[in-house]
Amino acid sequence: MIVGIGIDLIEVERVKKALDEHPRFSDRVFTPEEIRYSSGKKNAAQHLAARFAAKEAFFKALGRRVPWTDVGVVNLESGQPVLEVKNAETMGFSRAHLSLSHLKSYAQAIVVLEN
Repeated sequence: MIVGIGIDLIEVERVKKALDEHPRFSDRVFTPEEIRYSSGKKNAAQHLAARFAAKEAFFKALGRRVPWTDVGVVNLESGQPVLEVKNAETMGFSRAHLSLSHLKSYAQAIVVLEN
C-alpha cells in the first residue's frame, strides 16, 4: 500500500550557488557517499541537485522533515538510484522507490513510500 508520494524540482544553479557561497552547505545537506559520487562527475552540482531534490521529495512523501544527512542517495551496480534512510523502520514505511532526472538547468526526483 502506498503511504506517501513526493516530487521535487530544483534549479541546478541554485544548488551550485549554495555550494559556492556556503562552504559547509555540502556537509550539512549531503552524505559523504553523495559528495564522493557527485564530485567524480563532470557537473557535480547537477548530480547534487538531483540528490537535493530526492531528499525534498522524500520529506514530502513522509509528511515531515528528518535531518538532511539521515537520507542519502546511492546507486546500485546497475546505476539505479536508491534511498538509504537512517531509522527507516520507525518512520511508517517499509519500501522507498526513487526516480531521478536532470538536465543542464534542472533536476527532479519522485519518491513513493510503501508500507
